[in-house]
Amino acid sequence: MKSSINHISRVWRRLLAAFCALACMFTVAGCGSQNEAGKIRIGIKFDQPGLGFKKSGTYVGFDVDVAQYIARKLGYSETQIVFKEAPSKQREAMLQNGDVDMIVASYSITDERKKAVSFAGPYFVAGQDLMVRKDDHEINGPESLNGKRLCSVTGSTSAQVVKQKFASEVQLMEQPGYAECATALFSGIVDAVTTDDIILAGLASNARGRLKLVGKPFTQEYYGVGIKKGNVELGRKIDSAIVDMEQDGSWERAIKDNTVGVDYKPNMKYNPPKPNLGELGAAR
Repeated sequence: MKSSINHISRVWRRLLAAFCALACMFTVAGCGSQNEAGKIRIGIKFDQPGLGFKKSGTYVGFDVDVAQYIARKLGYSETQIVFKEAPSKQREAMLQNGDVDMIVASYSITDERKKAVSFAGPYFVAGQDLMVRKDDHEINGPESLNGKRLCSVTGSTSAQVVKQKFASEVQLMEQPGYAECATALFSGIVDAVTTDDIILAGLASNARGRLKLVGKPFTQEYYGVGIKKGNVELGRKIDSAIVDMEQDGSWERAIKDNTVGVDYKPNMKYNPPKPNLGELGAAR
């Protein structure tokens, strides 16, 4: 009898523990929802200098400036913005699950991504370029890559382009992040780093003059604002905000502020782009 009572007691303790854990989980979720009530949640990168970078509890970069401008136009103050880290592989899921309201994170508009999410914009057109050491005078563009060692990020569009276009000419090192590529470039392990020009400009600015862009982009990457699939009303409001940002000078100032010390200008053949709910178009 005593054994049966102990068994029942253990079962009840397990059930009670499970119930408490479940209650705590819902309490935390509820508290999080209450804390974010009346706020706009925006996904950005935390590790891309010049675009989206978390620094001492603050967020800086061109994408951050774009996100804050859009949020203000949507009626939110700076204190009503909640920034969340949006790693490349998680962006679609974050939008689909409702973890964020929008994503501004060097998010290239592609037909494949548009199957899962919608886009506003584009708000910027980047081009894949090369970054080299300041004293390097041999690499002047993609045509001078024969026999060179390049670094890009594993799984990135930039790495895929190198494999498709230059596989027989270069040695490609893939790293988990561009900071690691920059370190490899500093130490002489590789001869150049390749990705979107504005990302390279941010890295070069952070390097305080020790690195430079080649300045001959050879692709076009249309950055859009990711939103939940089918949210046309929000997309139109974001497009309107992007137009205002381009027309009142804030867009150009944001580019300059985030590439200080680097001889960088966006390709004016494509910039500033005309936002049209993610439909790719020419510059104004």
